[in-house]
Amino acid sequence: MNVKLWGPGLKPHQITMPARYFFIQAFDQNNNSITHSLETEPQVIIDGGTKKKTSCRIWTKLLDRKDGSYIVRYKVYEPCSYVKITLTYENEQIGNSPYIINDYVYPDNCYCPQYSLQDVINIWNCGNVPLQIDNDFLNFKKINWDETRLKVIDQFNKPYSVSLCHYIIKNNQVYRKCYGQHVGFNMFSDSILLSLTRKTILPDLEFFINLGDWPLSSKNMPNKYPIFSWCGSKDANDIVMPTYELTESTLENMGKVTLDMLSVQGNFKYVWEDRKEILFWRGRDSNKNRLNLIKISKTHPELFNVSLTNFFFFKDEEDTYGPRSEHISFFKFFDYKYQLSIDGTVAAYRMPFLLGGGSLVFKPYSKYYEHFYSKLEPNVHYVPVETDLSDLVEKIQWAKDNDSKAKEIAQSGKKFANTNLLPKNILCYYMHLLNKLSKVTTSNVKVLEGMELINQKSDYPCDCLNKEKNIKEEL
Repeated sequence: MNVKLWGPGLKPHQITMPARYFFIQAFDQNNNSITHSLETEPQVIIDGGTKKKTSCRIWTKLLDRKDGSYIVRYKVYEPCSYVKITLTYENEQIGNSPYIINDYVYPDNCYCPQYSLQDVINIWNCGNVPLQIDNDFLNFKKINWDETRLKVIDQFNKPYSVSLCHYIIKNNQVYRKCYGQHVGFNMFSDSILLSLTRKTILPDLEFFINLGDWPLSSKNMPNKYPIFSWCGSKDANDIVMPTYELTESTLENMGKVTLDMLSVQGNFKYVWEDRKEILFWRGRDSNKNRLNLIKISKTHPELFNVSLTNFFFFKDEEDTYGPRSEHISFFKFFDYKYQLSIDGTVAAYRMPFLLGGGSLVFKPYSKYYEHFYSKLEPNVHYVPVETDLSDLVEKIQWAKDNDSKAKEIAQSGKKFANTNLLPKNILCYYMHLLNKLSKVTTSNVKVLEGMELINQKSDYPCDCLNKEKNIKEEL
């Protein structure tokens, strides 16, 4: 069997992530891509050794994408002095197996920064600065925190309505001070910053992260404030970063999360042709248009399987728009051909996972956006609908009548997710974001009084200086 292999997991000594991954695409004897699951799965063995000559602890998982391709994920639990990747199909080696990495491979929680941020961006092949980042910084071509810092704190230190964290990165150590009554979401921003400092030597930086859903730096304000937020808005000047859900799915891949951009591609039950021609949706009542969805579905029950899982914002409407339904596994969503990404309080953060699952995504127009929306094309990656869903029935009927085109858009959306939203892409986006910030910051960075050091956690000594090769020499 002929195969193509690609992905960052084939260079584990260069690209350190919580879970490494790479892809296998099968081809037939005529070198055409196979588009269905193989009768026999490829066999994958990933092992290695430690400097003490013992076996290295590695957990491996194979995900079948049911289109002739497979995702191989593996997690390294201790420093390995070498790693060997063996791939076979029906007892025969495939590709250039075995792949032997004669270099140190570290687990993600090792603090082993060796190279500058720009060097790591190059080593990881992160590509050019995303256009969204360049656009977000158009209002902030120079940032002097000595002039801006207190203005931000005075404007947004509103404990009962705003949660905000002030971060300093100095000598690759992370410090913060938070403002607001509910700042528990700083665990997400802490985690990504600590993860990055384990991988690269970050420049000294200063910035603020909004821990809430709503963007803060309104265009109606007299001043423009460079605040990092998980969600952007056409009405705000916030600098957008990947959402906390997408960030956590990247950092906890093969860890405490069950839903991530890789697992969503290997845990659905049905391929496109076997999915039900119905729009499926579950969610809470955090937007009036979600009530409209329930109302529309009741007049067209043959097209919808939708319901609310909780009433919080419109408790007095439960008799009209209920009954509420129980939560179900996200993977079950893809028993259906059609999905809806409808705003809640802001953008619906499930959009990346909906695209990755291979169903056709319908998305209403919205002023809110995530970091990747500017690259999405309507009627190429998803089907646009009116904000009030007034044309949703018509668009679903179009999809039913044009199944091949609907499938094409769904596959294009999935390809977009695999090109832009996988763990390496998310980590690269953060690297580009912080690198851009470093270039526009004009003030000196110093740790301020009252800031807390956020400590790294590692279960064992990593002996990071034992690397035998200089990655820069391999570029």
